Amino acid sequence: MRPKVILSNKKGEIFESYDYDALGMEKKCIVSLTEKDLIPLPEGSKLFYIPQAVPLGLNNAGLVEKIKGYFPVTAFLPPGYTRTHLPAFEKTNLTPNLPLWSYTAVAWYKGKIYASAIQVAWMKKADPQCHDDKKVIELINKRRKFFNNNRLFKQLEICALIYNCFAAKNFFLGRWEIPLPTSPVCNSECIGCLSKQSGDCCPSQERITFVPTPEEIADIAVPHLCDAEEPIVSFGQGCEGEPLLQWKVIEKAITMIRAKTERGVININTNGSLPKIIPLLKKAGLDSIRVSINSFDENIYNAYYRPKGYKFQDVLKTIRISKDIGLFTSINYLTFPGYNDAEDEIERFFNFLKDCPVDLIQMRNLSIDPYIYMSKVQAPKGRVLGIKKLIKMIKKEFPNIKIGYFNVPKEALTEKGREQCYFI
Repeated sequence: MRPKVILSNKKGEIFESYDYDALGMEKKCIVSLTEKDLIPLPEGSKLFYIPQAVPLGLNNAGLVEKIKGYFPVTAFLPPGYTRTHLPAFEKTNLTPNLPLWSYTAVAWYKGKIYASAIQVAWMKKADPQCHDDKKVIELINKRRKFFNNNRLFKQLEICALIYNCFAAKNFFLGRWEIPLPTSPVCNSECIGCLSKQSGDCCPSQERITFVPTPEEIADIAVPHLCDAEEPIVSFGQGCEGEPLLQWKVIEKAITMIRAKTERGVININTNGSLPKIIPLLKKAGLDSIRVSINSFDENIYNAYYRPKGYKFQDVLKTIRISKDIGLFTSINYLTFPGYNDAEDEIERFFNFLKDCPVDLIQMRNLSIDPYIYMSKVQAPKGRVLGIKKLIKMIKKEFPNIKIGYFNVPKEALTEKGREQCYFI
């Protein structure tokens, strides 16, 4: 039996349709979904329908058909899973701009819901069951008196309770990676910015409105690094702009932190726009860096990031410098089926990796309304080989580069430790 379409009625009730085989999209190309494309829907996924849109299915005559009277169903995957196909649907004049989720094709197969995806990393810490909101609220109330005048503490409260940020919750739970949002401004205007939208693309959350002092940052970071299990503190979060624009504050904060403890990892997630700053942060005590990029084609990069005051070559230079000076260097590769797995993009990507073999590629899903991305960002040339094929090619061509999804703790910064940590 072939995988079948999953549909939703207007009440939000979902069901399988045995009249139509399941389809997926790679950019705007419609493709059949096979057993090899699918995995059982991972625990922790969010399943929902796309309102006022038209699902597509393959009918008994082998033709793509619009399934009228129903809505398409899609999934948002938990951390550690990279989607391989977009849901097959068409928008109508009534379809709203969709929120910033990564939309994944789903199908009904062997009596279960399946998703078109591949697992690239596993970490129990990303399991929603590890983040009990009742416990978080209890711990916030207990810890509040110790951080009464710390604005960063109050920001983390908002992130944990309103935006359901697992990293912010980790701070109150005293474990793992926590955020240190620092910058209210950015030098990119990303189409899919989570914290600020300049147009009517889609809903976004509120960005941090202040620059914390080095003391406020250190007061949060030091006790966490000293006491938490596998501690990581990270600048550059979804609730802020570009952290490198506050590099003087960050440099001083890192110096203050490292004067108190050498334990744990100090990390920065960045767009890589200011390569000259990286050695200064390394000297202060920065351990690792993750540079976000959606493409190694300058035109595709510019169309999505819309950089202000920096160039695409600055991003590549930041990655090279970071690797050269000994930072654990990750690429946050924002994937979109039909784009990152196209021949031209793969060639550009591999040419860069030959010149600069980074430590880790985080295969993360680009969260955006698929039709907005496809309308604003021209697709690369060449055949689409598939996300799974891309991952296999990376492993074959660059066996020393790890593929994963998460920033890694201190023991994984060494060659020996990398073999044991979170990678599939």
